[in-house]
Amino acid sequence: MTTTNGNRKILDLKRWEFCTPAPAASQAGSCITASTLNKQLALYVRSSTEAYLYNCSEDGWVQVPTTGLGGTFGAGGSLACIPWSTGTTTAAASLTATAGTTSTITTNQTIARDLRGFQVHFLAGPNAGAIKEIASNTIGANSVITFTSAEASAFSNSSVYRLLTPRWFYIIAGIAAATTHRFYDYATNTWNSVAQNPVNASNDCRYIPTPSFAGSSFDFTVSGLATGGTGTTLQNSGKSWTASQWINAQVVITAGTGAGQIRTITANDATSITVATWGTNPDSTSEYVITGNDDHIYWLGNNASTLYRYNITANTWTTLSPSVARGGNAGSGFTVAWVNNATDSVWSNESVIINGRRIYSGRGAGQVFIDYYDIPSNAWTNDIIYSPKTETTATGAKSVYYNDWLYIQKEATGRWFRYNIPQGEYDGWTTMLYTQGSAVAGNTAFDIHYTDGATTISYIYMLLNTSTVMLRQMVI
Repeated sequence: MTTTNGNRKILDLKRWEFCTPAPAASQAGSCITASTLNKQLALYVRSSTEAYLYNCSEDGWVQVPTTGLGGTFGAGGSLACIPWSTGTTTAAASLTATAGTTSTITTNQTIARDLRGFQVHFLAGPNAGAIKEIASNTIGANSVITFTSAEASAFSNSSVYRLLTPRWFYIIAGIAAATTHRFYDYATNTWNSVAQNPVNASNDCRYIPTPSFAGSSFDFTVSGLATGGTGTTLQNSGKSWTASQWINAQVVITAGTGAGQIRTITANDATSITVATWGTNPDSTSEYVITGNDDHIYWLGNNASTLYRYNITANTWTTLSPSVARGGNAGSGFTVAWVNNATDSVWSNESVIINGRRIYSGRGAGQVFIDYYDIPSNAWTNDIIYSPKTETTATGAKSVYYNDWLYIQKEATGRWFRYNIPQGEYDGWTTMLYTQGSAVAGNTAFDIHYTDGATTISYIYMLLNTSTVMLRQMVI
């Protein structure tokens, strides 16, 4: 029987319920972020050595290997989860199989986990564009992955792919060094260092990805069938896009000529998008989606207005120089959300798209100001209008973005709000009455979603300030 949610506002009051406590109390710099893939696992980075995975399906915790982080654990720690992996290989967009059959590939990775239910996305070679569900895999070096269904053509040593398994990137506070920026890879159960953050982290920070994939499919902004293409363009003569609206988004060819290719969009006009170069030019058979950019993670806060962007495949940092600067610093307890799934029709209008192009951020530090960064134009819009514009956030605030809403806890008070981003309205959401410890910097709130057919039931989880207590509340 398909699940239905019969809860109704007013009739059914929301209630916070206890989950299994965390193994160790949160402190300044502790962060939790959940993956959107398969098991929706959440990683809790608790200290410079400790990290734990929370399995929402089992309501249980397990410790993962020591993080190997340098720096000084404390305020400034930030965590992001991305939905694709190249295992222990860094500065890469893909892996290449060493052999294959119609239903298997042999990897060059030492896979340490049972990955059944996760997926593999093929970018080039035989069956390019295919997304295959994993039925089983061998554990250990040169792991062989078996899929739930076979393809007509065999995979081979020219099959280029990426694992659709989670990686969590963490930046620790303290002096930037070789081990202050590391990622935990779920498939290989390893921590790996990547390019160090460009400045020292010493105040509340947030790390915000703009991923293309969620659940078991592309979380796309728009999709279509191309009418043609050149070495640097994909064309769709039926569109009426606004010039430059897709800059820094990503186009993925999902089927037809050029399937599997992923490119960052550098420009667009009304009927075409421009990329650096294609390996295979798209044509009128090429199906595509336009999504958030898998390669980018934005880093902000630190009681500053500067915005940085990390490029995963290049393993490089860019200090962005917006044409309109942010009007004030992002201080302790600031909030942030990449808004990509607003249901408002204005936001999803493909010709003047808003979904996917804005990062909203309250300034924290006891301020009421909310600004947003527009990704295509590289510009801030400052001190936007919203109502009632009275509630502030500071150290200890937590936030979770989902669809139209940013859910926010005010410091360690237990008072929660919800901010309707398209409508510009702040509203009370409930009060969590359990006593918290001292307010500390670091976001320890996350969302989990139960889906059965057309029904999705969403929960907001929170590990309390300076506490092992974790609670969740259903979104009604």
